[in-house]
Amino acid sequence: MSWSFPIGRLLGSEIRVHVTFFLLLAWIAIAHYQQGGTAAAIDGVLFIIAIFACVVAHEFGHALAARRYGIKTPDITLLPIGGLARLERMPEKPGQEIVVALAGPAVNVVIAIVLIVFMQARFDMEALQSLDNPALSFIVRLASVNVFLVLFNLIPAFPMDGGRVLRALLATRYPRARATNIAARIGQALAFGFGFLGLMSGNPLLIFIAIFVYLAATAEAQSVGMQDISRSLGVRDGMITRFEALGPQSTIGDAAELLLRTTQHEFPVVDGTGKLWGFLTRTAMVQALSDSGPATPVIDVMASSVPTVSSSARLDEALKHLQGRSTPAVGVTDWDGQLIGYITPENVGELMMVENAGASRSLAR
Repeated sequence: MSWSFPIGRLLGSEIRVHVTFFLLLAWIAIAHYQQGGTAAAIDGVLFIIAIFACVVAHEFGHALAARRYGIKTPDITLLPIGGLARLERMPEKPGQEIVVALAGPAVNVVIAIVLIVFMQARFDMEALQSLDNPALSFIVRLASVNVFLVLFNLIPAFPMDGGRVLRALLATRYPRARATNIAARIGQALAFGFGFLGLMSGNPLLIFIAIFVYLAATAEAQSVGMQDISRSLGVRDGMITRFEALGPQSTIGDAAELLLRTTQHEFPVVDGTGKLWGFLTRTAMVQALSDSGPATPVIDVMASSVPTVSSSARLDEALKHLQGRSTPAVGVTDWDGQLIGYITPENVGELMMVENAGASRSLAR
């Protein structure tokens, strides 16, 4: 995720922090300092850090459950609104998806039990309404937040875990794409409910949650719809076949000339035998022009770990590579390993729009 940076690795996953998280800490520190001085500011910052430690534990619950089914979690990013575990993919078997979805809230249940049973904390609604009050016990506030995280995450709306559980239960009766659409509609309806309550009560947080839930539900439905369509198509149906390529000896200046002469945003770097070395993106090219100049070799700044698929592969295989790792494209090779085309997220999206439009026209007839 852009605007985030790594702070370490744990259990095979990179932990990243979005820069806006520090804005949240600064805002909390300033607000608490104005109310109660240095002691209140320290308490507020430490409490936020404790909450996000629980959020990280929640996300690792998902990650460890997913690992049980052979699914890796490349990174976990801390955002002001919570945490985001980027799984390579979600398990498509309903039972597995339920386990992965519930593993996160289960971690918060364990944390709450430990705080309540062994540290004499309690669940207190007043603590939830006064999280910024240092007069209330730190442990009580933390236990209450963990109970709230469990309840909030079980709301049956994407991207909350309850939405994934709902989709998995529906998938035991309907095809996955239809189950996702039903769950997404429920999530969108709940989003409208949150938005209405937020407007009526003047609560901007509820309005923000409503927008977030609506967009996430829509994105999930589109993503699963894309996966469903891609299973019926081959990579030849969606690959780019007319393109300009760079050689291993090319420079950033050569790439800049191609950028101006074509509409490409990325350029494959191919040797004399047609083997793919990597991809140079427009962003990397512009950055290199600024940092080291046009004489910079493209192989110094290109993305080298680019996956490839056979020209006989199904499109969903390429899509898994695009969704499961940070790569600008997926190369398509012939039987001899020579590059004959490539697939990007943009052209897959365009293909899906065409396919969806064709399906709608067929239904209209």
